[in-house]
Amino acid sequence: NAYVWKNEDGKWHPTLVILRINRAATCVKWSPGGNKFAVGSGSRLISVCYFEKENDWWVSKHIKKPIRSTILSLDWHPNNVLLAAGSSDFKARVFSAYIKSVDDKPAPTVWGKKMTFGNNMAEFGNGAGAGGWVHDVSFSASGDKLAFVAHDASVTVIDGSQDKAVCRLVTKRLPFTSISWVTESSLVAAGHDYVPILFVHEGAVVKDMGKLDVPPKKASKAMSAMDKFKTLDRKGTTAASATGTQVASTHQNAVIELSIHTGDKASVRKFATVGLDGKLVIWDVAEIKTAV
Repeated sequence: NAYVWKNEDGKWHPTLVILRINRAATCVKWSPGGNKFAVGSGSRLISVCYFEKENDWWVSKHIKKPIRSTILSLDWHPNNVLLAAGSSDFKARVFSAYIKSVDDKPAPTVWGKKMTFGNNMAEFGNGAGAGGWVHDVSFSASGDKLAFVAHDASVTVIDGSQDKAVCRLVTKRLPFTSISWVTESSLVAAGHDYVPILFVHEGAVVKDMGKLDVPPKKASKAMSAMDKFKTLDRKGTTAASATGTQVASTHQNAVIELSIHTGDKASVRKFATVGLDGKLVIWDVAEIKTAV
């Protein structure tokens, strides 16, 4: 189940929302309008929840077909109706989450015109005979582009304005777990490499622009002859770099989530990352550009 917490007179009060699922909820996302939220789950479905004023409760509707496995990620289109979902069946899909009693009638988009609830507007794999779980999905600020990352360390951008042209880059890095647009043509992804990576979408190409984490260089300490002998005796080497446990990055373990801190997807000024090392790091885009 889910809970919606509401602040009334300075106090937070929870309201139970029955999701009608029999497997774990795996992800949740509020719509841009704040009047709906979607929950992905291991039940191979998405629960779209909204508030019914007549009955004074939250209800959920299910999007089921053609999902064949656990939903791992969700992201809303700026129009508050379309919903992107990434799942462990190696697919990224765009669904309509139109609720007649809540939403105004949506205008046609580059993803299609028919927006009845649950309609599968588009479906994309992540490589013939390859691919992997789709860990994260992200609509651009205009909603005309969709990006997603998969467990094969690939980054895919779908340009809806160019007849849903697919641009896919399989990197030589470790898999990414999270991705977000920072301008209409650039993205930041992070994951098992411990560092955020910048990507640029130009025409029909996605380019890897490199790491955004440039830690300051530490001055190396001179080792005495005795220290060298002790290190050689205990660890089989005199090189301190070969025996240290510190990684040359801000995060010391995989990044599991990346989100916008200041600005929006059209122009991000700061973004935040959370890692398995217990760190929450806020990155200033202007400072990063100077360092890089």
